[in-house]
Amino acid sequence: MSTKKNIVKESWYRSWFDSPYYHILYKNRDDYEAALFIDRVLKYLDPPSDSHFLDLACGKGRHSVYINKEGFRITGVDLSKQNIKTARKFENDRLKFEVHDMRLPFAEAKFDYVLNLFTSFGYFPTIEENEEVLRASHQNLKIKGKILIDFLNVNQVLKGLVKEEVQEIGGIQFKISREVENGIIKKNIDIKDENQQIRFVERVLALTKQDLTGMLSRCGFEILDTFGNYNLETYDANNSQRLILIARKVE
Repeated sequence: MSTKKNIVKESWYRSWFDSPYYHILYKNRDDYEAALFIDRVLKYLDPPSDSHFLDLACGKGRHSVYINKEGFRITGVDLSKQNIKTARKFENDRLKFEVHDMRLPFAEAKFDYVLNLFTSFGYFPTIEENEEVLRASHQNLKIKGKILIDFLNVNQVLKGLVKEEVQEIGGIQFKISREVENGIIKKNIDIKDENQQIRFVERVLALTKQDLTGMLSRCGFEILDTFGNYNLETYDANNSQRLILIARKVE
Protein backbone atom coordinates (compact mmCIF):
# COMPACT_ATOMS: atom_id res chain seq x y z
CA MET A 1 0.00 0.00 0.00
CA SER A 2 1.35 3.43 -0.95
CA THR A 3 0.68 6.58 1.06
CA LYS A 4 1.69 10.20 0.53
CA LYS A 5 4.20 9.85 3.35
CA ASN A 6 5.90 6.93 1.57
CA ILE A 7 5.95 8.83 -1.73
CA VAL A 8 7.68 11.80 -0.10
CA LYS A 9 10.28 9.60 1.56
CA GLU A 10 11.22 7.91 -1.71
CA SER A 11 11.14 10.97 -3.96
CA TRP A 12 14.17 12.52 -5.63
CA TYR A 13 13.75 16.00 -4.14
CA ARG A 14 14.03 14.86 -0.53
CA SER A 15 17.52 13.39 -0.90
CA TRP A 16 18.82 15.96 -3.42
CA PHE A 17 17.71 19.15 -1.69
CA ASP A 18 18.98 17.88 1.65
CA SER A 19 22.38 17.07 0.14
CA PRO A 20 25.34 19.46 0.56
CA TYR A 21 26.15 18.81 -3.12
CA TYR A 22 22.96 20.58 -4.19
CA HIS A 23 24.19 23.81 -2.59
CA ILE A 24 27.71 23.37 -3.96
CA LEU A 25 26.42 22.94 -7.54
CA TYR A 26 24.12 25.96 -7.34
CA LYS A 27 26.23 28.19 -5.09
CA ASN A 28 26.74 30.78 -7.83
CA ARG A 29 23.09 31.76 -8.09
CA ASP A 30 22.91 35.51 -8.51
CA ASP A 31 21.67 37.06 -5.25
CA TYR A 32 21.80 40.52 -6.84
CA GLU A 33 19.52 39.42 -9.67
CA ALA A 34 17.22 37.75 -7.12
CA ALA A 35 17.00 41.00 -5.13
CA LEU A 36 16.17 43.01 -8.26
CA PHE A 37 13.46 40.51 -9.14
CA ILE A 38 11.90 40.75 -5.67
CA ASP A 39 12.05 44.55 -5.87
CA ARG A 40 10.10 44.44 -9.13
CA VAL A 41 7.60 41.94 -7.73
CA LEU A 42 6.97 44.10 -4.67
CA LYS A 43 6.53 47.17 -6.86
CA TYR A 44 4.04 45.28 -9.01
CA LEU A 45 2.08 43.82 -6.08
CA ASP A 46 2.23 47.07 -4.06
CA PRO A 47 1.45 45.18 -0.84
CA PRO A 48 0.09 46.98 2.24
CA SER A 49 2.60 47.18 5.07
CA ASP A 50 0.72 44.59 7.15
CA SER A 51 0.78 41.96 4.36
CA HIS A 52 1.78 38.40 5.21
CA PHE A 53 3.71 36.39 2.60
CA LEU A 54 4.21 32.63 2.30
CA ASP A 55 7.45 31.60 0.55
CA LEU A 56 6.62 28.11 -0.74
CA ALA A 57 9.68 25.86 -1.16
CA CYS A 58 11.89 28.59 0.29
CA GLY A 59 15.21 26.72 0.28
CA LYS A 60 17.62 28.41 2.68
CA GLY A 61 15.40 31.47 2.74
CA ARG A 62 17.27 34.04 0.66
CA HIS A 63 14.08 35.51 -0.84
CA SER A 64 12.25 35.42 2.51
CA VAL A 65 15.08 37.24 4.25
CA TYR A 66 15.10 39.96 1.60
CA ILE A 67 11.33 40.47 1.71
CA ASN A 68 11.48 40.66 5.50
CA LYS A 69 14.20 43.32 5.28
CA GLU A 70 11.81 45.30 3.08
CA GLY A 71 9.48 45.44 6.06
CA PHE A 72 7.05 42.59 5.48
CA ARG A 73 5.95 39.61 7.53
CA ILE A 74 6.86 36.33 5.84
CA THR A 75 6.84 32.60 6.55
CA GLY A 76 9.11 30.32 4.56
CA VAL A 77 8.39 26.60 4.23
CA ASP A 78 10.44 23.82 2.68
CA LEU A 79 10.55 20.03 2.79
CA SER A 80 14.32 20.01 3.44
CA LYS A 81 15.16 19.91 7.14
CA GLN A 82 18.71 21.05 6.38
CA ASN A 83 17.48 24.09 4.44
CA ILE A 84 15.14 25.11 7.25
CA LYS A 85 17.85 24.56 9.87
CA THR A 86 20.01 27.08 8.00
CA ALA A 87 17.16 29.51 7.35
CA ARG A 88 16.13 29.62 11.00
CA LYS A 89 19.34 31.47 11.82
CA PHE A 90 17.70 34.53 10.26
CA GLU A 91 14.37 34.32 12.11
CA ASN A 92 12.81 37.24 13.95
CA ASP A 93 9.31 38.13 15.11
CA ARG A 94 8.21 38.78 11.49
CA LEU A 95 10.23 36.05 9.77
CA LYS A 96 9.60 32.37 10.48
CA PHE A 97 10.58 29.09 8.81
CA GLU A 98 8.97 25.66 9.01
CA VAL A 99 9.51 22.19 7.50
CA HIS A 100 6.43 21.53 5.39
CA ASP A 101 5.20 19.57 2.35
CA MET A 102 3.78 22.11 -0.09
CA ARG A 103 1.05 19.71 -1.22
CA LEU A 104 -0.65 20.24 2.13
CA PRO A 105 -2.28 23.47 3.41
CA PHE A 106 -0.04 25.29 5.86
CA ALA A 107 -2.54 27.67 7.45
CA GLU A 108 -6.16 28.32 6.56
CA ALA A 109 -6.79 31.70 4.86
CA LYS A 110 -3.88 33.37 6.60
CA PHE A 111 -1.72 34.81 3.82
CA ASP A 112 -2.08 37.73 1.42
CA TYR A 113 0.51 36.37 -1.01
CA VAL A 114 2.05 33.00 -1.88
CA LEU A 115 5.37 33.03 -3.73
CA ASN A 116 6.76 29.95 -5.47
CA LEU A 117 10.15 30.94 -6.88
CA PHE A 118 13.01 29.60 -8.99
CA THR A 119 11.25 26.59 -10.58
CA SER A 120 10.00 25.10 -7.31
CA PHE A 121 6.94 23.65 -9.03
CA GLY A 122 6.28 20.62 -11.23
CA TYR A 123 8.29 18.24 -9.06
CA PHE A 124 5.58 15.59 -8.89
CA PRO A 125 4.94 13.03 -11.66
CA THR A 126 1.31 13.88 -12.49
CA ILE A 127 -0.71 17.02 -13.20
CA GLU A 128 -3.12 16.00 -10.43
CA GLU A 129 -0.43 15.79 -7.77
CA ASN A 130 1.00 19.17 -8.76
CA GLU A 131 -2.49 20.64 -8.56
CA GLU A 132 -2.48 19.61 -4.90
CA VAL A 133 0.12 22.37 -4.42
CA LEU A 134 -2.21 24.91 -5.98
CA ARG A 135 -5.23 23.73 -3.98
CA ALA A 136 -3.21 23.95 -0.79
CA SER A 137 -2.08 27.46 -1.76
CA HIS A 138 -5.72 28.38 -2.42
CA GLN A 139 -6.55 27.36 1.15
CA ASN A 140 -3.52 29.23 2.50
CA LEU A 141 -4.66 32.51 0.91
CA LYS A 142 -7.22 35.03 2.03
CA ILE A 143 -10.00 35.85 -0.44
CA LYS A 144 -8.48 37.81 -3.35
CA GLY A 145 -5.01 36.79 -2.17
CA LYS A 146 -2.43 36.36 -4.94
CA ILE A 147 -0.03 33.63 -5.97
CA LEU A 148 3.14 34.08 -8.02
CA ILE A 149 4.70 31.08 -9.77
CA ASP A 150 8.18 31.54 -11.24
CA PHE A 151 8.64 28.61 -13.62
CA LEU A 152 10.93 27.79 -16.52
CA ASN A 153 9.78 28.46 -20.09
CA VAL A 154 9.61 24.88 -21.31
CA ASN A 155 9.74 25.91 -25.01
CA GLN A 156 13.04 27.72 -24.50
CA VAL A 157 14.48 24.94 -22.32
CA LEU A 158 13.71 22.22 -24.86
CA LYS A 159 15.07 24.32 -27.73
CA GLY A 160 18.39 24.92 -25.96
CA LEU A 161 18.71 21.67 -24.02
CA VAL A 162 22.37 20.94 -23.22
CA LYS A 163 22.51 17.15 -23.20
CA GLU A 164 25.81 16.77 -21.35
CA GLU A 165 28.24 18.96 -19.44
CA VAL A 166 30.90 18.57 -16.77
CA GLN A 167 31.60 21.07 -14.00
CA GLU A 168 34.35 20.94 -11.39
CA ILE A 169 33.74 22.91 -8.20
CA GLY A 170 36.16 22.79 -5.29
CA GLY A 171 37.69 19.53 -6.48
CA ILE A 172 34.29 17.87 -6.90
CA GLN A 173 33.26 16.76 -10.39
CA PHE A 174 29.64 17.11 -11.48
CA LYS A 175 28.75 15.29 -14.70
CA ILE A 176 25.29 16.41 -15.78
CA SER A 177 23.14 14.84 -18.47
CA ARG A 178 19.68 16.00 -19.54
CA GLU A 179 16.84 14.36 -21.40
CA VAL A 180 13.10 14.61 -21.86
CA GLU A 181 11.19 11.46 -20.99
CA ASN A 182 7.39 11.08 -20.99
CA GLY A 183 6.83 14.81 -20.60
CA ILE A 184 9.39 15.17 -17.81
CA ILE A 185 12.62 17.16 -18.05
CA LYS A 186 15.16 14.91 -16.36
CA LYS A 187 18.62 15.90 -15.17
CA ASN A 188 21.04 13.18 -14.00
CA ILE A 189 23.80 14.50 -11.77
CA ASP A 190 26.75 12.14 -11.32
CA ILE A 191 29.13 13.35 -8.63
CA LYS A 192 32.72 12.26 -8.10
CA ASP A 193 34.13 13.42 -4.78
CA GLU A 194 37.52 11.82 -4.07
CA ASN A 195 36.76 8.06 -4.05
CA GLN A 196 33.02 8.55 -3.67
CA GLN A 197 30.60 8.43 -6.58
CA ILE A 198 26.97 9.42 -6.13
CA ARG A 199 24.05 9.99 -8.49
CA PHE A 200 21.21 12.41 -7.89
CA VAL A 201 18.40 13.31 -10.24
CA GLU A 202 16.10 16.25 -10.84
CA ARG A 203 12.72 15.79 -12.51
CA VAL A 204 10.39 18.62 -13.50
CA LEU A 205 7.20 18.30 -15.52
CA ALA A 206 7.48 20.06 -18.88
CA LEU A 207 4.52 22.36 -18.20
CA THR A 208 3.53 24.93 -20.81
CA LYS A 209 1.75 28.22 -20.22
CA GLN A 210 -1.48 26.54 -21.28
CA ASP A 211 -0.89 23.73 -18.77
CA LEU A 212 -0.23 26.10 -15.88
CA THR A 213 -3.07 28.50 -16.62
CA GLY A 214 -5.46 25.55 -16.85
CA MET A 215 -4.21 24.14 -13.55
CA LEU A 216 -4.59 27.49 -11.81
CA SER A 217 -8.10 27.95 -13.19
CA ARG A 218 -9.20 24.49 -12.04
CA CYS A 219 -7.86 25.26 -8.56
CA GLY A 220 -9.85 28.50 -8.11
CA PHE A 221 -7.51 31.18 -9.46
CA GLU A 222 -7.81 33.79 -12.19
CA ILE A 223 -4.71 34.85 -14.12
CA LEU A 224 -3.77 38.50 -13.69
CA ASP A 225 -0.48 38.71 -15.60
CA THR A 226 2.16 36.64 -17.35
CA PHE A 227 5.81 37.71 -17.60
CA GLY A 228 8.80 36.24 -19.40
CA ASN A 229 11.81 37.21 -17.28
CA TYR A 230 12.93 38.70 -13.98
CA ASN A 231 12.51 42.21 -15.39
CA LEU A 232 8.78 41.41 -15.62
CA GLU A 233 8.78 41.91 -19.37
CA THR A 234 6.16 40.44 -21.69
CA TYR A 235 6.14 36.66 -22.05
CA ASP A 236 7.17 35.30 -25.45
CA ALA A 237 6.61 31.55 -25.81
CA ASN A 238 9.58 31.10 -28.14
CA ASN A 239 12.18 33.39 -26.59
CA SER A 240 11.46 34.15 -22.93
CA GLN A 241 13.76 32.63 -20.32
CA ARG A 242 11.05 32.30 -17.69
CA LEU A 243 7.30 31.82 -17.32
CA ILE A 244 6.10 33.95 -14.40
CA LEU A 245 2.38 33.78 -13.62
CA ILE A 246 0.50 35.97 -11.16
CA ALA A 247 -3.02 34.86 -10.26
CA ARG A 248 -5.72 35.80 -7.75
CA LYS A 249 -7.91 33.60 -5.55
CA VAL A 250 -11.48 34.00 -6.73
CA GLU A 251 -13.49 31.51 -4.67
